[in-house]
Amino acid sequence: MSTFVLVHGAWHGGWCWDRVAPRLRRAGHDVHTPTLTGLSERAHLLTPLVGLETHVEDVVRLVDVLGLTDVVLVGHSYAGQVVTAVADRRPGQVARRVYLDAFVGSDGEAARDLLPETVEHHWAESAAEQGFGWLVPVRKLSVLGVTEQADVDWLTPKLTPHPWKTYTDPLRLTGAVDDVPAAFVECTSWMRVFAGQADRARERGWPVHELATGHEAMVTAPEELAGVLADVAGDRPAPTEGEGT
Repeated sequence: MSTFVLVHGAWHGGWCWDRVAPRLRRAGHDVHTPTLTGLSERAHLLTPLVGLETHVEDVVRLVDVLGLTDVVLVGHSYAGQVVTAVADRRPGQVARRVYLDAFVGSDGEAARDLLPETVEHHWAESAAEQGFGWLVPVRKLSVLGVTEQADVDWLTPKLTPHPWKTYTDPLRLTGAVDDVPAAFVECTSWMRVFAGQADRARERGWPVHELATGHEAMVTAPEELAGVLADVAGDRPAPTEGEGT
């Protein structure tokens, strides 16, 4: 069995995997869902100095302190940057990296460089005008493909502004990450901001799995997502009682 480390994207916390993690655990996997510094229940630690390096260290220290091995490292959205850097620093502990509708960056690239131009402009403008120059306000969930009111009600109170510095800091890689196998999961039922990243993954020869759901797959399609992640790790999770196989 594998050890999953599921890393959330902008505005979220580790709790966003609450519908996915139990499915993986029932299959016998070990699952960790850290909340990155300055976000959600750790928002009290947010300062203008929190950047990509802060979040990379969050996950590296988790791996080191707990002595994790055979890690399937999953990054959603922004956390693609985090996953890439962590795998580069701990290639011996990371067995596979999975990019869930996430950035596929190279050395020297910042997350903002990987966004479509119109989206990048909107984010930079939002940070400048509404986020005191260093915060990205939470986007409307409908834009991300979340339309069920129960899902909106679950997410909204927990989401917090995201530090813009994490989007402007460039990746610094040694090249060790290239030895860690990777896969991409694209969410296809929304505006597909990460379609270009899925294309990058294909160009690199990675397997690309498609899920017919919005960007927040861990919320809107947890059973399907858990199945894909388990397939990547080599084992499928047991179905929830009352659910189909």
